[in-house]
Amino acid sequence: MNYRKLGLEGFEVSEVGLGCWQLGADWGQDISKETAFNILSEAEKNGITFFDTADVYGNGKSEIIIGEFLKTCKTPIRVATKFGRAGNAYPDKYTKTVLRQTVLESMERLGVASIDLLQLHCIPTPYLKDGAIFNWLRELKAEGLIKHFGASVETVEEGLICIEQEGLLSLQVIFNVFRQKLITELFPKAEAKGVGIIVRLPLASGLLTGKFTKETTFAEDDHRNFNRNGECFNVGETFAGLPFKKGLEFVETIKNNVLPSHLNMVQLALRWLLDHKAVSTIIPGASSVNQVISNASVSNLDALSEETHTALRDLYKSQIHQEIRGGY
Repeated sequence: MNYRKLGLEGFEVSEVGLGCWQLGADWGQDISKETAFNILSEAEKNGITFFDTADVYGNGKSEIIIGEFLKTCKTPIRVATKFGRAGNAYPDKYTKTVLRQTVLESMERLGVASIDLLQLHCIPTPYLKDGAIFNWLRELKAEGLIKHFGASVETVEEGLICIEQEGLLSLQVIFNVFRQKLITELFPKAEAKGVGIIVRLPLASGLLTGKFTKETTFAEDDHRNFNRNGECFNVGETFAGLPFKKGLEFVETIKNNVLPSHLNMVQLALRWLLDHKAVSTIIPGASSVNQVISNASVSNLDALSEETHTALRDLYKSQIHQEIRGGY
């Protein structure tokens, strides 16, 4: 595993982190505590030192599991959690009191005296523009309840708003082969400001694994079923905002015309992300030990060739970008 610094003033993180929403089992098949511990343990064995979770994942279940695991692990793990999508705040109940209480509850579940990184969790844009919530975060940092703060955003506009806030350590963004606008419109400004980039949905809800077909179905409570067209939240959170069938077509194009013979689709998609110097860490989820091992191994792969990067960039510009739906 290789390591990078999260932002100019931040801490060291593994290039490949672990997204932990699945530990809360909000959507899809429930993961047992034993399986969750196996996943976290395997992540530690493979040098993963950055876990990303949120208070809303399983109504605190993900944080609780991570907190219990931290008591047993031997490697220092940095944990980022989030505030802003749980019912006590979302969509219009953001106050200093609510924020502080939520942080205290996350600290208790995680079993920590201070949260390594607290991220605003895709809160409505008007609250980002108002800016008061960032003052509250600075106060929490001054108290020692949080070590750093950042923001998880859905659009370039939101990212640019947050970047202007003094003390912002990181932005968590939707970035993958299908969503490349950030490379030119956000990343240069983030680097100039010393803001680290955390990449979520690196495999576009699984599309970029190359394992789905037109016959693939998803459980009724899986967002890849109920949010395909943005019925419940930003459509960009599901399949990167692409219509499912169109996404499958693009995957086939990549397989047939771009994919190097020595790589599979997951390796291509994750290595492509790490080849961007603005990226601090990527946080693919994992529902099995084997997925953890596979994801972690990408850190040690050679960078993709310029020819491969050019082909993916050209495909995005000529065909993909026009199919992206939702705020981007």
